[in-house]
Amino acid sequence: MKQAAVAAEAARLDRVLIQLRRDIHRHPEAPGQEQRTAAVVARELRAAGLDVTTGVGGHGVVGVLQGSRPGRTVAYRADMDAVPPKDIVGGGPAPAHLCGHDVHTTVSIGVARVLARLRRQLSGRVVFLFQPAEETLSGARALIDSGVLEREDVEEIHALHCGPFPVGRFAVTPGYGMPGQDKAEVTLSGPDALDAARRLAVDINALATVALPQTPADLERIIAEAQTPDGPLTRFVAVRATAQEAKVSVSYRCWPQERYAEVRDNIRRLAMPYAGAGVRFPAEPFPAMVCPERDARLLARHLRRTAGQDKVTELCAAFPPFSGEDFALFLDRIPGTYTFLGVHAPGTPITTSYPHYPDFSPDERAIGVGVRAMAGWIAERTHRRAEPARRTQPAPTG
Repeated sequence: MKQAAVAAEAARLDRVLIQLRRDIHRHPEAPGQEQRTAAVVARELRAAGLDVTTGVGGHGVVGVLQGSRPGRTVAYRADMDAVPPKDIVGGGPAPAHLCGHDVHTTVSIGVARVLARLRRQLSGRVVFLFQPAEETLSGARALIDSGVLEREDVEEIHALHCGPFPVGRFAVTPGYGMPGQDKAEVTLSGPDALDAARRLAVDINALATVALPQTPADLERIIAEAQTPDGPLTRFVAVRATAQEAKVSVSYRCWPQERYAEVRDNIRRLAMPYAGAGVRFPAEPFPAMVCPERDARLLARHLRRTAGQDKVTELCAAFPPFSGEDFALFLDRIPGTYTFLGVHAPGTPITTSYPHYPDFSPDERAIGVGVRAMAGWIAERTHRRAEPARRTQPAPTG
């Protein structure tokens, strides 16, 4: 499939897709409540001629596009839910699309429509996964548990996410991705339990090697560090410990994910001097999202060829260090790519393109950029000769 044909079809959709994104944006739905968004997605996919299944893993939607030529089966995933109020920086009154999932959903619909129009040139099959409940890290698990990957015989999977990079630019993640998450609870006893909890929280927070950003300059620095080879984000710990009554609640992320055992040992060590302290880790760490290096570099090569040599940045660290992604669960099973789509409009504050900030407002020109890139990439991947499977079992979690 020629990129010129992809670009021509995508250009016809630019205005329509921007209007579609605005409609989804005006109707944000909390994780697990994506009923209206799912109905919009199903309507658009059916109109494009895809085979559509709804109600998968909650409000998930699966659309299957069969090409006219033999080839491979490749999945493309988009998340649909909005950010809950508690996860908006500074808090918020209601769920809002401040993470770009409305853009992701729109781009995926655009890719489906472009490839459907070019079906005669398309090899293999494309399975579009519209996922609920990414913000609660539960939607990917629900889709996987539905058996969709096995049922559709998916060989690899790909996704885009809005990122604080100039509009028109992509940031690929060879060998990196996003950190997982672990949680701990430390209970204390005795008449000075509250004071002890406060002191312990301070000690645990001191384990952090990277601090939460407080200013736009902090955000700019973190973005630069993610692009710095052997920089401070190549290996890090981000911790948030809070004391309430006689308990310390801890949430932390680290890179690489093998460090979870080290951080757990440090938390136990810090709690040990407090008489009667009980340390509990409620669950195994949620796994990091690690993007296969080979696949990411193949995508980078494709993007440089089709979008321009200067349109691709390679991240040298997990980014952002304070967020996770349940796309990790897909990449634990099958190869694929996860790439940041630049949505930062020229002359605007960095917070307008950094997810979860209340003034997040992505440049809508990124929608067409994403559609052109991913439609061409997916068509290329379905056309390629099948390769040996590399990740068919879940990876270790720590």
